[in-house]
Order: sequence, then C-alpha cells, then structure tokens
Amino acid sequence: MPDEPLVLGIETSCDETGVGIVRGTTLLADAIASSVDEHARFGGVVPEVASRAHLEAMVPTIERALKEAGVSARDLDGIAVTAGPGLAGALLVGVSAAKSYAYALGKPLYGVNHLASHICVDQLEHGPLPEPTMALLVSGGHSSLLLAPDITSDVRPMGATIDDAAGEAFDKIARVLHLGFPGGPVIDRLAREGDPTAIAFPRGLTGPRDAAYDFSFSGLKTAVARWIEAKRNAGEEVPVRDVAASFQEAVVDVLTRKAVRACKDEGVDHLMIGGGVAANSRLRALAADRCERAGIRLRVPRPGLCTDNGAMVAALGAEMVARNRSASDWQLSADSSLPVTEPHVPSHDQDGHDHGGHDHGDHGHGGHGHGGHDHDHLHELSKENLYS
Repeated sequence: MPDEPLVLGIETSCDETGVGIVRGTTLLADAIASSVDEHARFGGVVPEVASRAHLEAMVPTIERALKEAGVSARDLDGIAVTAGPGLAGALLVGVSAAKSYAYALGKPLYGVNHLASHICVDQLEHGPLPEPTMALLVSGGHSSLLLAPDITSDVRPMGATIDDAAGEAFDKIARVLHLGFPGGPVIDRLAREGDPTAIAFPRGLTGPRDAAYDFSFSGLKTAVARWIEAKRNAGEEVPVRDVAASFQEAVVDVLTRKAVRACKDEGVDHLMIGGGVAANSRLRALAADRCERAGIRLRVPRPGLCTDNGAMVAALGAEMVARNRSASDWQLSADSSLPVTEPHVPSHDQDGHDHGGHDHGDHGHGGHGHGGHDHDHLHELSKENLYS
C-alpha cells in the first residue's frame, strides 16, 4: 500500500554487502554483493578483506537496489542499517554509509540488530509475525533460541551456543574433509547421498541435567574430526557422504529437538527458523516433520532470505517506522557484540530518554529533525547531484 513506510536497509555484518528496499512488508529489491570467493582460499572470512570489499561494493549495490525497486532515494521514509552484532570493521562500513545517506537525504536513521532482522525478514514472505514469535536462528556465528513478544522492542534469549555455532561447525568439518569454504552447501549436497545413521556421532547438551535450550557443537566437531583422522591413519578410505550425512543429522537433530521443546514449554504454537543454516534441506525437512507431529506451525523464509541480506534489515526498519519507534542519532556506531535484547539502537539524551522519534503519519516525507540536527546548511547543489 502507498501509505506503508518505504525503507532501505544496509547489511554488512560479515562478508556480504546487502541492500534491500521494502514497502511495509512487501519486498521491492534485494541486491547482494558477496566477497565469499575472496575468502575461500583462506578457509574462512578475513575481516579486513570483508571490510574492503564492502567499501568497494556499497554505492553500486545501493544504486542497483534503487533501480530494481524503481524508486528514488528521495522517496525513502527511512534508512536502516545493521549496527551489530558482527565483524566490527565490516559493520562500520555499513553504519558509515547509512549515516551519510540519511544525513544527506534528511531521512531518519535506524541502527538495528542483526539477529532481530533475521526474524523480521519472514514478514516479507509469510506476513506479519505472530506475537510472541519463537525463533531458532542458525548461522555461521549464531545458534540461538529467541522469544520475541515484540520484534521492535522485546526480544528475549531462551538459549544459545556455548561454543561453536552450527554454521561454524559445518565449515570446520568441511575443511577436515577438504570440501572447501563455505561448508554448509557442500555438506548438505553430499549428505543427500549418504546414510545419516551410518555413524553415531554425539548430540551435545542433550542430557537430563544439561541446559534445556543451549547448544554445543564443539564436542561434535572434535568427534567427527577424530573419526576421520582414525580412518586416514588406518589407511582406510573416508566415506565422505556418510560422514556428511551423519554429522548433519547430529546437528539438525539437536536444533529441532530443542526448538520444539521451547515452543511446547512456552505455549507457542509456531516456530520461525532463520539464519544461513536455515537454508539446509535436512534442517527444513526434520523441522517440518517434528513441528507437524507437535501441532506447531513452521515458518521458514526461502533460502535466499535466510542468508545475510539487506532485505531483512529493511524489513525491521520498516517495522520500526510503522510502530513509531525512536530513530537513532548521529552518535550511532557499530557494536560487534550488540545484545539481541536490543532490537534497535534508539536516540537518547543525556538523561537516558528517547528523543529521536518522528511523526511518520505521512510516509511520503522524510523528516529532518532526528537527533536534533538541522540539515539546512548542507550544500543543496551537492545533494541534488548525489541523489536524484
């Protein structure tokens, strides 16, 4: 609808420069520039390489998104950006770009949480989130169970990994198997041809005295690596497909088991799964099976919206505008360890009170008043040249 907020989102928490544009809960553009090939020879993401790649890709990716959406930068009602968590240098590139665009265009700025964005992106595919929402977020850096009564202001951690994240374990086992980087997609592919019951790998933190909703994949990773090493030392061929299938089954078994348990314990009748590992075919299949048997509705975005992208940031930004949440001010900075309990970084005065809110009743006009700054002194000719 034309009166819904039009928001551009910038995501640079890791190795992908993502720029998305949404109107309300409708996705208009999702442009991504990935630097994954530049990291592959190192076997993992190199922060400095990622930061430099973001610098090079930022403006072209924003221009591509605007063109794809068929809108002008001046039409935007706000600009959202991932403020954390993530790689500090990579985050700073996105935050700096967002502040520059917001300042020059006179639009409100919203620094949002990466994890909350992964939850909110599901609105672009399946409509408004139920309240509360139970979410299982699984990626290279995070494995978390979250309860979100309000995605813009109230996100509660139920459980998290105490060591390796699930995606990190996938990458490390792929490295041991000489499968390259990233490991998730290739293990998923090979596992389809293997036997998930061939090898009894351990399920971490599933004992009666273990934390009900926390995850641990370090022990699993070590067990798989030692099993492979023993085979090689004995001069035997490693059954790569069976290893991939058995390892993958151990990971998704624990993830889905704990997520369904959390839903039952909290009386929530649905489960949302997000993050890069949510693209894993076996995770989707097992979650669907267990949710159906438990009477729980499963919501999983399409694979392209599970990995890091600008659309998810724009989705959360649009929700902030729609609910009249306080905008961020010019002191916004990147926070590599931004807690999930902070879905966004509002503007605060010295007394700790919000003062960055806007009147968004007319979404056709971007305000100039956020953060108490006056933009009239900006060189109008320069702005006209930069943003048409």
